Formats: sequence, structure tokens, C-alpha cells
Amino acid sequence: MTSNPHRVSEAEIQAFIDNKTKPPGALGRIEALAAQIAGFRNSLTPRITTCDLVIFAADHGIAHEGVSAFPQDVTRQMVQNFLAGGAAANVFAASMGVPVHVVDAGVAGPALTAPTLVSRRIAPGTRSSLNGPAMTDTELSAALRAGAQTVAAVRADALAFGEMGIGNTASASLLAHKLTGLPLDTLIGRGTGVDDAGLDRKKDVLSRAAARCGSELDPDTALSEYAGFEMAMMAGAMQAAAENGQLVLVDGFIATATAVAVLARAPHIRPAMIFCHRGQEAGHRVLLDWLAADPLLDMDMRLGEGTGALLAWPLVKAASAMLCDMASFHSAGVSQG
Repeated sequence: MTSNPHRVSEAEIQAFIDNKTKPPGALGRIEALAAQIAGFRNSLTPRITTCDLVIFAADHGIAHEGVSAFPQDVTRQMVQNFLAGGAAANVFAASMGVPVHVVDAGVAGPALTAPTLVSRRIAPGTRSSLNGPAMTDTELSAALRAGAQTVAAVRADALAFGEMGIGNTASASLLAHKLTGLPLDTLIGRGTGVDDAGLDRKKDVLSRAAARCGSELDPDTALSEYAGFEMAMMAGAMQAAAENGQLVLVDGFIATATAVAVLARAPHIRPAMIFCHRGQEAGHRVLLDWLAADPLLDMDMRLGEGTGALLAWPLVKAASAMLCDMASFHSAGVSQG
């Protein structure tokens, strides 16, 4: 991206959009999205045509406390499914021509090997945050650095981030609670689909884990105490991508909790973040409200993997095309009312 010494103002962007061959505001949310992209890229005609999906996978020690409806082995099995192209994220990405990068950030068991796998594993899963920090400060630093390194070679205009890790809605609830001060109960949902008894158990475990630390933590402390390696790695990737001028397409609850940590570390990158959908997970809706974020879609989804971010990608691409290719009243010779 070439540097532009002139800072394009909000007024210039709005005038440029209003001059397109349409009534003012007729394209609704697309206009607001276009204005965000133009402001972030500091250009009235930012050409956004390519997107890659990066899926970070890792296991969570807190999964051993019975907070998920699925066994921890599913993380490893789903990574293999991603590599085989069989997951929802793969199917959505393929339908849009979006390349998929699968990253082992710390899956339990022996190291995974596959020609297309990006291995950045920190350890075979975190420790249980019920009993102590999920990761050490050294492990957190390594994960943040690995996330930045992972996206350094990805040249797409936009990056969608997904995740996989049994137990990660529990970790995201704790992370969000410690970063925002929001009541923990409002951030805890059914995750993979636990029943009522499972939800009660999850709330009990997370309440005890939360009680180990103070009410609100700085972002790096919150990440090391409660996050998963895939979340910490995603945090490093989100920040690096935004600082490189790439749009960050924020997916569901886990990605949004991670984004909260990233914004606490680097608030200046907020213009890069496009919140893509409002998920079914209770905590996701609460966090989006706390962020004053108005996501593009509400599809009643709760899968993760970057699926919601992928579904929003065509809207992002269309908003850029509107800025770059739609005629103005003057260029089209159309009279304004």
C-alpha cells in the first residue's frame, strides 16, 4: 500500500459516497462499511479484492473440567478435517475462492504433520485456568510473535480469522470477563451445546477460575491467565495484519473476545476491524454491545472456524467496488435532484 501524506477526512469520504449515482444513503450499511474501509486505507478508492482465511487450532486445559459437550480429541479430528477440505469453513472459502491456512498453535497429543499444515505449536495445549495461569509469560510472547509471523507472508487485502479448540468458549468467557468487567454469567453460553446440567457445571467451574485473579486485568495478563494458544496467536495475527494495512474480519465469540484483547493492547487498530456477524452464543451479543459494534450479519450461527467472517467477505468486497467503480453523477452525466 502506497503512503498518502494527505489524511482523507470523514467529510471527503462522505461527499465522495454521496456523489455516486444514487440517492444519499440508499445503499444503507454498505455505505457505512465503504466509509470505514476508505478511512482505514486512507483512500477514496481502496481496491479490496483478495481475502485469506487463517484458522488457528489449539487445546485448552480447562476442557478437562467438563465444560464442553465434546471430548478434547475433537480438536485434533477437526484439524484433520480442515486439512482434508471437509469443514464448513473450507466449503464456504472454496465457494468464494478464498485460500485457507490451517495453523497448529498447540493441539494436544503428538505434533501434527501434513504438507499444508502451518505448525506454530507452543505446547500440546494450555494448562487448566481453574488451577493457575493457562500459559506462562514466555509462552504468551511466543504465541503473539508466532501469530504475527504467520500473517507476515499473507498478502491478501483482508484476512478472516477462525479458530478451533474444544473448551475455547469457556476460555473466551473468562478472557472477556477479565478485560471488560462484564458479569461472567452474561458471557457464559452453551458452547458446543451442553445441556442444562452441563451449563450449570460450566458456570461453576468458570466462577471458580475467575476468582483466582482480580476483577479486571491488563490484556497480556488476561491472555496468559485464561486464553488458549489459538486465541493468543490470533491476537498477534490480528494486530500485525491491521498494522500492515490489511482489513481484519472478526468472526464469532472467540474471535471477538480476542479482538477485545487486541484493542486493549493496540486501540489504534479499531478502524481495521470489521465485525462480521452477531452469533447465537450469548456472550458474543454482550461483547458486541460492549464494543458498540454493529456487525454486518445476524445469521443465528455459533460454529466459529471463521464461517461468519467468510460470509461477510462478499459485502466487504462489494463496498470497495462501489467506491472504486460506481459512477458519480458528474462522470455519468446524471442530473442530481
